Amino acid sequence: MKGLFAALFSGLLFGAGLLVSGMTMPSKVLGFLDVSGDWDPSLAFVMVGGIGINLVLGRLLLKRAAPLWGAGFSLPTATAIDGPLVWGAVIFGIGWGLGGYCPGPVLVTAAGGGQALLFVAAMLVGMAAEDWFARRRALAQESCVGDG
Repeated sequence: MKGLFAALFSGLLFGAGLLVSGMTMPSKVLGFLDVSGDWDPSLAFVMVGGIGINLVLGRLLLKRAAPLWGAGFSLPTATAIDGPLVWGAVIFGIGWGLGGYCPGPVLVTAAGGGQALLFVAAMLVGMAAEDWFARRRALAQESCVGDG
């Protein structure tokens, strides 16, 4: 139960930060991407603030044996930069640039309805499609290994 409370509190804190900084407004994201026009650097300041806090607190927290309310830290193990990662980043960036939404901010914005709900629906379809393709790739690899 403590872990769920920590997740809820973290999500609410993240959402509040997005609201306070204005990052739930697509115009902020699109203004940041408009480097040849009326560029808005506020997104860069939010990112640098988040990265800075993560660098300091992340290193301190990882010195602990385990999180306060969990059995252990869940850290990524994959380090390879491969085709699926690059293509996923490209598709993500195109969606981000066209819509002006990133997954975190759009979930906060979608609570108010409107255009953000359509973006969330498209995002969920994309996530389901990726899951479906990943399962098909895994099955294909299993059948190739079994044939060898």
